[in-house]
Amino acid sequence: MHKQDPSRIPPPRSPASKPVAPGSPSTITLMPGQWHFGQGALLRTLLGSCVAITLWHPVKKIGGMCHFLLPSRTTRGTAPLDGRYGDEAVELLLQAIKRSGTAPSEYLAHLYGGADTMPDGVNIKFNVGERNIEMGWSLIDKYGFQMQDVDVGDSVPRTVSLDLPSGRVEVKRSTGHALIGAKK
Repeated sequence: MHKQDPSRIPPPRSPASKPVAPGSPSTITLMPGQWHFGQGALLRTLLGSCVAITLWHPVKKIGGMCHFLLPSRTTRGTAPLDGRYGDEAVELLLQAIKRSGTAPSEYLAHLYGGADTMPDGVNIKFNVGERNIEMGWSLIDKYGFQMQDVDVGDSVPRTVSLDLPSGRVEVKRSTGHALIGAKK
């Protein structure tokens, strides 16, 4: 199996550039490396070793989600921010939060993913899921988001949905289903 170096993959465009008309709940599916911040949409993503952070402002009814593949890159230089890396994906969300006139501490945060997707018999493990989880925790703590729920680790994929009008987050594991309502 050929693995491609993530630094050589062109960054995916953020679906944040797609306007969502108020009152029309549009579904935006985030692929690895993508993020979205706004209102009125249903955000969805599928996670393996990747991690998603959801953010929601309970008063303004705005928020977002990022889906990152790796915790960080070794050097960025003058390259633009890239949502494939956790620290940069959250920085992109922070820029959107700043433009909205709100503060990170006003957002309810959820952290999902980071599954161990390598079979037990594999001799070399990169612990990508574990490293992504650590980065997610660190970023939520660093910026003062209000942690509401966590479902990380294990070896199962997860589908995560964030309904921006209501703040409701739904997590479906490959072996079950859990619904987490945003605290009012």
